[in-house]
Amino acid sequence: MLKILKKPIYKMASDSNIDKLDLQILSMLMQDAQQPFTEIAKKLIVSGGTVHVRMKKLKDMGVVKGSHLEIDPSELGYDICAFVGVFLEKGSFYKEIVDELVAIPEITEIHYTTGRYSVFLKIICRNTKELRHILNDKVQPISNIQRTETFISLEESIVRPIKVLEE
Repeated sequence: MLKILKKPIYKMASDSNIDKLDLQILSMLMQDAQQPFTEIAKKLIVSGGTVHVRMKKLKDMGVVKGSHLEIDPSELGYDICAFVGVFLEKGSFYKEIVDELVAIPEITEIHYTTGRYSVFLKIICRNTKELRHILNDKVQPISNIQRTETFISLEESIVRPIKVLEE
């Protein structure tokens, strides 16, 4: 009897194993999340069931957090993308202010950071009047926020997934 040992190529921090097939599947789906598992299976010369089982494993591991539809906000009238550096009175207030920031729907990303700012936000809104309202009436009144510094993006040049496969 021939025994084939499948040695994982990558060991994740959570002690979960991810092999080359997992990475190939992830790479293909990150390029086009609407690809049917059967098409991926054909390209990788495995069964559709294998791709399905691997994706379930990756979801259970927390590697895959879901899928989303990417839209162009400006086509829907959201013409401002702003990044806001937030200065906190103390970094330890981060968790307290996140609960309040999450309630502001125009904030699409919140990052706890090192360096100049304690928190970095991404805000998508319709115009500068709306941005001013969000900053003055929603963000800056949150207790323990000292001040903010805002940058307006003039153009987004690149958005891409990480490279999970070595070539």
